[in-house]
Amino acid sequence: MSRSTRALLIAGVLLAPAVLGPVPLLPTLISAAHAQQGGGWFVPKSSQPAEAPAPRRRAAPQQQRAIPAASQEGLQEQPDDQQAQGPQGQGPQPVLPLPPIPALSPIPKGSPPPAAVFGIISVPDVMRQSSAAQQVEAVLGARRDKLNQDAKREQQGWRETQQQIQASAKTMTQDQLQAKVGALQARVRNAQKDFTNRNRVIQEAAQVAIGQIERELVQVIKQVSAAHGMNFVLHREQVALNLPEFDITPQVLGQLNATLPSVFIPADGVDSEALARSGAYPTTANPGPEPAAVTAVSAPGPVAAATSKPR
Repeated sequence: MSRSTRALLIAGVLLAPAVLGPVPLLPTLISAAHAQQGGGWFVPKSSQPAEAPAPRRRAAPQQQRAIPAASQEGLQEQPDDQQAQGPQGQGPQPVLPLPPIPALSPIPKGSPPPAAVFGIISVPDVMRQSSAAQQVEAVLGARRDKLNQDAKREQQGWRETQQQIQASAKTMTQDQLQAKVGALQARVRNAQKDFTNRNRVIQEAAQVAIGQIERELVQVIKQVSAAHGMNFVLHREQVALNLPEFDITPQVLGQLNATLPSVFIPADGVDSEALARSGAYPTTANPGPEPAAVTAVSAPGPVAAATSKPR
C-alpha cells in the first residue's frame, strides 16, 4: 500500500478541535445585566452591531459645459408628467384605488384610568440573591463542568488512538488500517451524539428550574406592589432617577426566598420531556416526585451571580 493511501485513510479521522464548546449553563439566567450595563429584563436591548454603510465611490469630476440661458429655462419648465416618471424611465407611477374607509361605530364613553402610582424593581438583583437561583447555578454548574471534563477526556483518547494508528500504519495491511480508522470514526460519532444529548438535557433542566422562579417572581411582584398601592412598576435600569421609597426590590427578594427557597430540578441525566410524559413530573396534583427520577437539593450558600432572561 502506498504512503499516500495510508495518509488519506489516517487523515479521515482527524478530529474536530472540540466536541463541545463551553456549555452555556443557564440560558434563561443570562440577562442584559451581564451582556450590557443597565439592560432591561423583559425588554432586552439589541446586541447586534449595526452594519457599517458601504463606502461610496467618489465620481470622477466631469467637465461642466456652459448651458445657454434658453436651455436653462427649458430645463426649469419641464412638464410635471416628465418629473413623475418612474425609475429608469418606466413611465409614471400608477395611483392604485383604495376601498372606502369604513365608518367607525360609536364607542360609549368610559371612565378614565386611575392615577399612576409608580414602583421600581431590579429583577437582576433579585435573581442574583435568590436562593432558588443560586441552587440552580450550583447544581447545573456542576453537571456542566462534569460534561466538559468528560468531553476533554474523550478527545484525549481519540488523539492517543489516532497516534497509535499512525505509528503502526506501516505494519498493517490496507484492510486492517481501514478497520482501525472506521472504528475510530464510529467512536467519535457516538461520543459526539452522546455529548450533544447530555448538553440538551442540562439545558432543558435549566429551563424547567428557572421557569419555576420566573413564574413565582411574577406573582410576588404583583403581591408586593398591591400591598404598597402601586399600579405601575418599572425596571430600575429604565429609570434615570428615583427615590428609595419607590424601590420594592428588597421586599420582593425577601418574599420570593420565603415562598420559593428551592425549586425542582430533574435528576442528572433525566430527560425532562420523558419525565413529563411518565407522569412523575411534580405538579400541583402530584407534588411528590419519585426519588429515583428526580433530585431534591436544598439551597446552597452564595455562589456565582445569576440573573434572569425575559420570557
